[in-house]
Amino acid sequence: PVQHRGAVRGLRHHLLLCVSARDSGILLKAEGVHKRFGDHVVLAGADLEVPRGSVVTVLGRSGTGKSVFLKCLAGILTPEAGSMRFDGAALDQGDAAARAEFRRRCGYLFQSNALFDSLTALENVVLPLEQTTDLPDKEIQERGMEALRQLDLEAHRDRHPAELSGGMQKRLALARAIVTRPELVLFDEPTAGLDPLRRNAVFTMIAKYQRQFSFTAVIVTHDVAEALVASDSVALLDGGRMRFQGAPAAFSASDDPVVKGFRDSAAALSETLHALRRGENIESDES
Repeated sequence: PVQHRGAVRGLRHHLLLCVSARDSGILLKAEGVHKRFGDHVVLAGADLEVPRGSVVTVLGRSGTGKSVFLKCLAGILTPEAGSMRFDGAALDQGDAAARAEFRRRCGYLFQSNALFDSLTALENVVLPLEQTTDLPDKEIQERGMEALRQLDLEAHRDRHPAELSGGMQKRLALARAIVTRPELVLFDEPTAGLDPLRRNAVFTMIAKYQRQFSFTAVIVTHDVAEALVASDSVALLDGGRMRFQGAPAAFSASDDPVVKGFRDSAAALSETLHALRRGENIESDES
């Protein structure tokens, strides 16, 4: 029948679109994301493309809206405008099924780890499985222990977060983020407040487990040097938009004045201090 052939063609066209989206290699794509709080505009049309299997880092000064952007990607905050696609499917605000599917396939590591002090390490890890799956209790416990074992925390299953070191807490938060076996993990300022050695350790941890578990990673941070080494792609958020997105080498070579100002801030500080030591009069910029 003609109607049947038309339906088949429509289904074939839909499948071809899905295959094309998957073959494009872009797992997550955000376009024109706007977010404001009252009169304060934080995001004014931010875009981002995240290739499947990559580590993408969003850089920016403190207060530029990096964490807000990440929360919009995760669905924790609702943007006023913009579109997002995950694995080729639109994440419309009104499409509860698509949003639920995205949450099932995405993990989130909060800046403060967001561990529950009253729960043990194992109880913290299995919480996402208890809340988002219908798995039997036995399988939930087994998958929780597997996650702890993979991050070398098995011996600490019955300890509470306060009994663990800072590095262990970060690994515990990562274990909870990956226990659902997500395809995408979002990292909100994972090195905030850490000294250089611990920052290196966190980026090493992310790189190690990203390869081990084959997830795609999006990281927001202001740690330029570490991001350039650890990332496949970097983006710079400035003025509510992405001023740059590309390979770390292209970021390092960019002549864009905003990129250079952010990237070369340490060198600029060194030049300023040397000028002060020579007795030169330097105007301060407190903006």
